Amino acid sequence: MAGTNDLSRCPVALNDDDTLIAVVEMSLTSWLVAGLLPGVERQPMKKLKVDENELLSLLHRWRGEAEKAGRYIERICVAYEAGRDGFWLARWLRSHGIEAYIMHATSVPVKRDHRRAKTDRLDCRLLMRAFVGWLRGEAEHCRMVPILSPEEEDARKPHRERENLVAERTRVINRLKSTLVLLGIRGFNPKLRKAVDRLPDLRTPDGTPIPPNTLAELRRDMARLRFVSDQIKEIEAARVERMKAVPEEKHHKMMRILSQVHGLGMETADMLAGEVLSRDIPNRRALARYGGLTGSPDESGRRRREKGLARAGNMRVRNGMIQFAWRFLQFQTDSALARWFDERTADGRRGARKTMIVALARKLLIALWRLVTLGEIPDGVILKPAV
Repeated sequence: MAGTNDLSRCPVALNDDDTLIAVVEMSLTSWLVAGLLPGVERQPMKKLKVDENELLSLLHRWRGEAEKAGRYIERICVAYEAGRDGFWLARWLRSHGIEAYIMHATSVPVKRDHRRAKTDRLDCRLLMRAFVGWLRGEAEHCRMVPILSPEEEDARKPHRERENLVAERTRVINRLKSTLVLLGIRGFNPKLRKAVDRLPDLRTPDGTPIPPNTLAELRRDMARLRFVSDQIKEIEAARVERMKAVPEEKHHKMMRILSQVHGLGMETADMLAGEVLSRDIPNRRALARYGGLTGSPDESGRRRREKGLARAGNMRVRNGMIQFAWRFLQFQTDSALARWFDERTADGRRGARKTMIVALARKLLIALWRLVTLGEIPDGVILKPAV
């Protein structure tokens, strides 16, 4: 039987005689809705404008058609692929008594033909087959995405915005340095507070000042750099204020616990709490899969090889945990996990450390999950005083 947190199959048995099933193929300008109606031979398909009320009216109209055919509808199940629209439609449908689900896009099996036909109508039929199989409890048809509440969805915004701003800051700094190197100017730090005031004094190797158009470009880039840096500081200050205002909130409690681990900063703690650890994870295998830290074996006949990370999980969690694993080896040298890593890389094989660091990241993610949920401190890990 499927567990309460198993999203690979429906926890409720499907009765074909009293369940109306619909899938929605979504785009920016229109929605294509396909239905499966009990007692009705035809499988209707209707194109709508992007309007949730029209979708609800269509579902009720289809319910009326099924009841005219002598079938009383007790359940209406609707599904669509995870994408740009996020969770709002599923929450809205559930508030109106509709069972709404969001399908993990990469879990729907598709044909691997080189030039397969692909239209919205074909995609609707493909989604319908996967969704019906999932409702019937058949394994490996598709997986559903947990539908987050508005509060859970909003809690992820600050660290994701900061991540984008940090990447933007790095791009601006690299662009500034590249512009200066084109003129032969090296060793200038554009991150300094008075860097913009020093620009007129810079000279190229032949003693000439920076050309006027290039100077104007550098000033605009430095203004953008200051603006982005101020926004990053604003996000960090707001996070501190939120933690002080609501210290017992689940997300904030996890951040305080994680930040006690020596070598794990507040940014990584915020990311882990918001992206993975605040979720209802059933077991350690599901945790590793969601973190994108599981392998992808390729076995057929005598062939046995590993293709590397599956990369099917959360990219932020995977990148953050691999970076933290390297820091963990520096700050937690006497821990059991660090000794485990050293023992398996002691032979000095080429590439062994890069391979085993992923295994260490997986073990660390599980250890941090147990720390925040069960209070189990990993063996030998040094903790700092609580913030």
